[in-house]
Amino acid sequence: MALLGRVGSNPTPGAYNKPASLRWKPRVSIPSSSSEDVVGFLWYCRKAGLRESTLDGFGRILKHLARHVNLNSPEQVLNFIAVKDVSEARKEVIVNCYARYCEWKGLPFTKPKYRRVKKLPFVPFENEVDMLISALPRRLSVFCQLIKETGARPGEAWNLKWVDVNPQTNTVVINKPEKNSNPRMVKVSSGLIARILSLPRQTEYVFKTNPKAKLKTLTRKFQRYKRQIANKLQNQRLSLISFLSLRHFKATMEYKRTKDILHVKELLGHVNIQNTLVYTHLVNLGETEYVCKVAKNSLEAQQLIEAGFEYVCTTPEGLMLFRKPK
Repeated sequence: MALLGRVGSNPTPGAYNKPASLRWKPRVSIPSSSSEDVVGFLWYCRKAGLRESTLDGFGRILKHLARHVNLNSPEQVLNFIAVKDVSEARKEVIVNCYARYCEWKGLPFTKPKYRRVKKLPFVPFENEVDMLISALPRRLSVFCQLIKETGARPGEAWNLKWVDVNPQTNTVVINKPEKNSNPRMVKVSSGLIARILSLPRQTEYVFKTNPKAKLKTLTRKFQRYKRQIANKLQNQRLSLISFLSLRHFKATMEYKRTKDILHVKELLGHVNIQNTLVYTHLVNLGETEYVCKVAKNSLEAQQLIEAGFEYVCTTPEGLMLFRKPK
C-alpha cells in the first residue's frame, strides 16, 4: 500500500526560522529608530495576554515618546512628560505604560505620582439626544440609538454582529465586551430592531461597511455632523454629546427609573460596582416631573412601554395612563 504524502502547500523557505517576535507586526507603525525595542516590548505584552486594544494604546504612547526623546533615557522621558500639556489622567496612563517598558528593558525608573482628577460625566437631556439622533445620517443615527438603548460602549456597539440581533425577542447581545466587562443581553425597542434590520448587510458586522473599517473613522464623521447640527439648531450642548455620553445617559436614566444600582451594574457589564456608583451622583432623587401619555388600545400601550413609559392606571372611560420621568 502506497504511503500518502502530506497535503498542502509548502511553507516559504526560512519563513519559520525567524523568532515569533519578528514575524508578528503591531498594528501601530513605529519609528525606525526605536522599532526593535518597541516591537519587542509589545510582543512581550502580547505574550503576557494583554489585548490588542491595549497594545495599540501602548504602541501609540511609545511612538509619540520616541519622536521627542530617547526611550532608553528615563530622565529625558520624565522631563518630557512633566512639561507636556495634557491632563493628569493622561500623564498617569503614559507613566504606567513607560514603567512597564522600563521593567521589560531593565531600566531604573521611579514612577512620579500623577493622580487623575475625578469628574462627573456629561449627561445630555433626552430631548437633546433624540434631537441629535433624528438629525444624523441613517447609519450613524442607528448606531447612536443602539448605544442610547443598550448603554453599550462605542467599541461594543461597533463589533455588533447580525447574529447578535434577535427580532423575535427584541434583544441585542453584547458578545464582545471591552475593558474586561461581562457579556450581556439587553432588551431594546421594536423600533430600533426595525432600524437595524433596514441597514444594508455588507459584512457579518452590523455597522462595518468592510471588514477593515475602523471605529475612529465613524467617530470623526459623528464629530463633524454633531457640530453642524449644534450650529444649525443653535444648541451648543449638542456638540458636547459623545458616544460615551449616550452610555452615561442610559445608565443615569436606568438608575433614576429603578433605583437599583445592581441592575445598572449588570446592564453596563461592570465587574466592579465602584465603576457604577458614579451614576448615583448624577440623579436627583427629589421630586420627579413626569411626561404623561394616554393609550386607547393595546398597540398604543405597547408602543409607550417600549418607549420607556410606566403604566399608572386605567380611567373609567377605558383609557390607559402612562408616565415617564422628564
